[in-house]
Amino acid sequence: MDVKKDIRFRVYMAFTFICLFGIAIIMKAIMIQVKEGPKLRAEARELQTRFDTLIAERGNIYTEDGTMLSTSIPEFDVHVDFSVMDSALFNKNIDTLSLCLAGLFLDKSSTEYKEDFIRAYNEEDRYFLLKKKLRYNQYETLRSFPIFNKGKARGGLIADPQEKRTMPYAMVGLRTIGMFRDSNKTGIERAYDKYLTGENGRRMLRKSTGNNWIAIEGTEIDPQNGKDVVTTIDINIQDVAEHALMSVLEKYECTYGTCIVMEVNTGKIRSLVNLGRQSDGSYFEDFNYAMSPTEPGSTFKLVTLLSILNDRKTNVEQIIDPEGGKIRFGNRVMKDSHLGLGPIPIWKAYAESSNAAFAKLAYMYYREHPSQFTDHLKQFHLNVKTGIDLPGERPPVVNTPDSKIWSATSLPWMATGYGIQVTPLHTCMLYNAVANKGKMVKPYLVNSIREYGKDVKVFQPEVVATIADSTVLAQVNKCVSAVVTEGTAKGIQSPYYTMAGKTGTAQVSDGAIKYSSGVYQGSFVGFIPATEPRYTICVVIRTKPHSAAYYGGAIAAPVFRMVADKIFSANMGAWDGPLDSLARTANNLLPAKLATAHSYQILLSALRKHSVTPVDAMNMMMQLRTDSTRHLAVEPAKMFRNLVPDVTGMGLKDAVYILENSGMQVTVQGKGKVASQSIEAGTRVVKGQNIILQLS
Repeated sequence: MDVKKDIRFRVYMAFTFICLFGIAIIMKAIMIQVKEGPKLRAEARELQTRFDTLIAERGNIYTEDGTMLSTSIPEFDVHVDFSVMDSALFNKNIDTLSLCLAGLFLDKSSTEYKEDFIRAYNEEDRYFLLKKKLRYNQYETLRSFPIFNKGKARGGLIADPQEKRTMPYAMVGLRTIGMFRDSNKTGIERAYDKYLTGENGRRMLRKSTGNNWIAIEGTEIDPQNGKDVVTTIDINIQDVAEHALMSVLEKYECTYGTCIVMEVNTGKIRSLVNLGRQSDGSYFEDFNYAMSPTEPGSTFKLVTLLSILNDRKTNVEQIIDPEGGKIRFGNRVMKDSHLGLGPIPIWKAYAESSNAAFAKLAYMYYREHPSQFTDHLKQFHLNVKTGIDLPGERPPVVNTPDSKIWSATSLPWMATGYGIQVTPLHTCMLYNAVANKGKMVKPYLVNSIREYGKDVKVFQPEVVATIADSTVLAQVNKCVSAVVTEGTAKGIQSPYYTMAGKTGTAQVSDGAIKYSSGVYQGSFVGFIPATEPRYTICVVIRTKPHSAAYYGGAIAAPVFRMVADKIFSANMGAWDGPLDSLARTANNLLPAKLATAHSYQILLSALRKHSVTPVDAMNMMMQLRTDSTRHLAVEPAKMFRNLVPDVTGMGLKDAVYILENSGMQVTVQGKGKVASQSIEAGTRVVKGQNIILQLS
């Protein structure tokens, strides 16, 4: 082979290879530029710039009167970047900074802080953890300390803000207001999360020398803060309902209890309390029992009563024979808790809560067409959820003649509240309809959505059904009033206002609990006052096994009375009470606290049906009196000079007036009325002495 040709061939091959290699490089460069270029350029930019999220503030939750129920407060996790600190600045100020930190946090000595900082400075720690969860005022104080007051670029203080959700009234209404966690929200916090959350903003940051990130002006998109939610909750009613329910639960070691207070005309929920017993014996808002269906027991007899009256089967004056309180239906015997009742009117059977009588009524009138009875449950909305604006409501369990488990005894047992499961909220809604002249309104918890103090969405009452006409309701009202005046709840009558309702006592069969377990559900639901009702109150309590007290009249009715008394005494209901019995009070002196004449004048003027004695000295401390003609008057109170008066139970204004006129200095803690005073009543007054009033 020719040597020259061989050399030429090799040169051509090498040249061709070089050309192909060059073409491959060019193609790869083009592919990188076109296909991967945007991604690589973005990664390069991220090394020098980044986007920072600006967190929107979550909206607050209020009562209608503006009381804060839930709000967000900032917390700060604080770190220190020692790599940016100038040595002269550090050495000059480290002693002062250590003293300041020891005084602020009170957890270490200044020497310990100094040692920790020197070690971190020598190691050039760029993310030294100083403190977690600092309050805003602590963070602001920290920023004013030596070194840290030079800013992030020189002082190295790095703050990571966090949002903490807090409830000023602690656990009051916890299950209703709800908990706020990123992965788990409950109650109103969850139901209205889309309004409360808001929309986050963003801004671009650029890396500067020293690896510090600086915001680029003009790149900020401001966050849109969340809107506020205004609830229907009345914190005063909520508080008294919780304490009333708690007192009974603790006394009898009950498993759980719930108390609902609903405004009659609107369906607004003014209070919703749910308390469950914990392993240590304490009680906590652990579950929304008001929205959990159970067998209601005798409070369900209202359904049977409404059904037979609406269908014009009879009237409440008809005589029904409970046959001694023991009647057989098929292979089962229906018994009354108190045997021996003879023939009585239906209204009396309702007042005495006779199971035998109401089972017999349902069997007499609906055994041939039981679906006619169960159709009434649909009319009363007992077969569907109430629709309350709160997550977690469970559907009721209603059997019909078409169900496979329907039997010959289903109808009489259902008529007395067994074989059917409805929530306490359903029961409250039904009795509220009786109080509301037959109009059933949907319960709701949120009154409006508010932005910057202005309502942007308002929720209105919603009528969902009419349960009866005026003729039927007149008969029903006779029955529910008789329960309190001469029936199973006659012990809870008040001399100051009227009430009506129904007790209920049911043996519990629920999951692992059988009827033989000795667990009962005691309940009372009713409205106040009996004429022109303002509030419906429903109390349901589940007992421990074999509890000494389990009747609804013994455990639930007292809670109803305590809540009703508070509503009446605080004038929340704005109704006139029967004052006849007050005129017969011993010595004609009404049991009332001292107050200024001006305060009593307002009270007496509200009692439009009673005469009022004019008062001249409007700022004088007075007491209330009445005579045999029921003429109400105020007169100067007996005060003891130089002795500390008893101001517990008074409003703050009156208490401060009395104490300051005695020459004392007053310090106030809390909100509401005076719950206690730091200096015992009857102690000799020392001029200028400070007395602390703790408000409820």
